[in-house]
Amino acid sequence: MKYLLVSDIHGDYKEVEFILKKFNELKCKKIICLGDFLYHGPRNALPKNYDPKKCVELLNQYKDKIIAIKGNCDAEVDEMVLNFKFHKKLSLNLFHHHFVLLHGHHLDKLKNLKKGDIVLYGHYHIFDIHQENAITYINPGSISIPRNNLAKTYGLIDENGILIYDKENKLVSSYKFS
Repeated sequence: MKYLLVSDIHGDYKEVEFILKKFNELKCKKIICLGDFLYHGPRNALPKNYDPKKCVELLNQYKDKIIAIKGNCDAEVDEMVLNFKFHKKLSLNLFHHHFVLLHGHHLDKLKNLKKGDIVLYGHYHIFDIHQENAITYINPGSISIPRNNLAKTYGLIDENGILIYDKENKLVSSYKFS
């Protein structure tokens, strides 16, 4: 069983097509999206293939396969047109590990984390895997508007751990479950 991990789509329909193609190719169970589905936000450049209406059409075809976290650019109107539930924060148990999912703009307000927890977050548009106080923090980066001249990235979660890939399928970072 696999889960596809993505964040910060920002209305780029070509990247939605890419993610959905990967989802099907890899035979994933769910897509975990860590926020910022449609709007690019006032601080980001307009994505090259910006078309929120097309993104809505594509994503709604997978409404039963998407675990959605609400990002800082996701508005109430986005929740009205996308046919899946948004969560501000969500706890999941996958592969015998406890995950906390959130967008990342409130990462500093997380409380009650326990040793061994894995926090999946987006927002920063930079892929990252690091540990603090026996808690693992993983950001898959942005599939549409990466920062710091990094590649567009997404992640894959399976029973062995979490892998971060660029769009050319090059492994750029990984975390192995212990």
